[in-house]
Amino acid sequence: MAFAFDDTAAEISAPDASPAPDAATPIGTVVEITGSRAIAQLDHDVMAKDTGSGINPHIGTMMSIDTGHSIVLGLITSMSMPTAPNGAMAGGGVGRMNIELVGELLREADGYLKTCRRGVSVYPRLGDKVCPATREMLQKAYQYGDFNGAEIGVINQDDTIPAVVKIDEMLGKHFAIVGSTGTGKSCVVALILRQVLIKNPNAHIVLLDPHNEYGSCFDDKVELVTLKDLSLPFWFLTFEEVVETLIGDPVKNAAEVEILRDLIPVAKRQFGSNSSRAAALLHKSGAKRARYSVDIPTPYLISDLVSLIDDQLGSLEKQNGLAPLKRLKSRIESISQDPRFEFMFGSLTIHDNLARVLKRLFRIPVAGRPITVIELMGLPSEIVNVVVSVLSRLAFDVSMSSDGKIPITFVCEEAHRYVPRDTATGFEPTKRSISRIAKEGRKYGASLCIVSQRPGDLDPTILSQCSTVFAMRLSNERDQKIIQSALSEATASMMEFLSSLGTRESIAFGEGVTLPSRISFMELPQSALPRGGGTKVTEAWSKDISDDGHIEDIVERWRLAAQEDHAGDTIADAFENMGELPRGGDQYAGDRRGPEPGRRGLDFADTAMSPALTPMKTGGHDTKKRSLLKPGTDFSKRFGA
Repeated sequence: MAFAFDDTAAEISAPDASPAPDAATPIGTVVEITGSRAIAQLDHDVMAKDTGSGINPHIGTMMSIDTGHSIVLGLITSMSMPTAPNGAMAGGGVGRMNIELVGELLREADGYLKTCRRGVSVYPRLGDKVCPATREMLQKAYQYGDFNGAEIGVINQDDTIPAVVKIDEMLGKHFAIVGSTGTGKSCVVALILRQVLIKNPNAHIVLLDPHNEYGSCFDDKVELVTLKDLSLPFWFLTFEEVVETLIGDPVKNAAEVEILRDLIPVAKRQFGSNSSRAAALLHKSGAKRARYSVDIPTPYLISDLVSLIDDQLGSLEKQNGLAPLKRLKSRIESISQDPRFEFMFGSLTIHDNLARVLKRLFRIPVAGRPITVIELMGLPSEIVNVVVSVLSRLAFDVSMSSDGKIPITFVCEEAHRYVPRDTATGFEPTKRSISRIAKEGRKYGASLCIVSQRPGDLDPTILSQCSTVFAMRLSNERDQKIIQSALSEATASMMEFLSSLGTRESIAFGEGVTLPSRISFMELPQSALPRGGGTKVTEAWSKDISDDGHIEDIVERWRLAAQEDHAGDTIADAFENMGELPRGGDQYAGDRRGPEPGRRGLDFADTAMSPALTPMKTGGHDTKKRSLLKPGTDFSKRFGA
């Protein structure tokens, strides 16, 4: 079943209260009952193969038991045939089936049935007849009333009955999509989000795309953020995120951490005091100083930070105190000049553009693009966790600060990477940010969608906060157990479905659906399929590859970014390698140490490029030699008038 991504989706409405459905044909009798399940003995004629009755109960079939007060609904979870000690069939070959009780259709005084509700208020009695649920019962069980629903497929037992999710319940209390590789998980993510957007064209959804596969799934309703236009300036980062980016392990590099903790507020204060006269006046007040902490996202210059490190290097006399400063400076220079970090350090000038970035990421205003897809493939592995930490933290803060006026759904693909079960792995601020959405987000309108192929590797506290779960095929026993522990309805017997589900099939549990059910998802149109179908190996291997420069092209692409980014780096390299300053060094380079003994200062007259080194005032700052320029910087633009 395909659908069109437009705003003309038909409203899903529940049938009005109607007379009790036609009596179903009994196929068994209740012989045992517990708090959550019933055991029924099948009738002899059902067991006979030549009855021609057409009644064929199987695993997953919805059954009904009429108690008089209501019709109790349950799913067959197992079937058995008792055997005698000698191996022969006992009880005359009468089979049994275990039925998981999942809900009930209440009956009004005049016999009319209401819509389905969870739980069982009046239990079946021993001897009550068990029948397959009729189509009318299934319609009442799976169709919805006055809440906002989105159709995502059909019920496995009857493909004429749509499978519908309750959007408010699913998004408001978080949801998860889990399944092994190859089960169609990415297609389900795209399908559910597309259907949600049909009903909610002014949504605010952020989708992390680690494999760059969702960019074409939402037609023209997507704001696609690629590495080329991703902008997350370094000063957006909290102190822990800065440490992870610039230093790494804070325990092994404790000295560098303390240096950063002291110098970052100073660099922020220096930028703020120079940005304008008004800011400088405000800076004198105690309230203004309170803004300059390591965690508040206020702009500062990396060049100011490095200059402060240089000041420390110049003031220390003992060599054993220089090592942490030198390591920190080297690391800052390396990271800030790395072309892969251009989205964070690549801007030639510093602007307070936090509001503009937030508006783009979270679609404020929506302007016809209610979903933002952020492509992460190509980011350095050591920085991905930091980026996810920043994005999830901002999503929560925006929702909370808006007093619920801007509900944001944060979709975390490959979530086991960012919130792993193992406490020794991952990045703690990322875990904390996502966990905060999971635990507190529903109060402020921040919702979470967890997508993972290995739920067993997920932090169980995160998954337990998801009130709706779409569990696709899972063959790993550990993965099945983590799903079972996360949801009270997902008993061991129902988990046995997971290993035998087909592609695009799922067991849906939780608040977002009326009853636990096995559903088949509708198909996406070809143009909306995620770009992650995999390579057709046999097709690619059916012919040889001519030596027409494929490998040379690959190598050239590897080198291209570095060549472009280092093309204009010769002046900066000269300063760094010679370790000395032009005449008038304080004016041009901000290095107060002067030339090292035995080395000749570089005179502007010695080079034909001296016009490019004319100092420029930008935002009250002298441009300095140690400004950690982005590789490939055009010096004529950087220093020109």
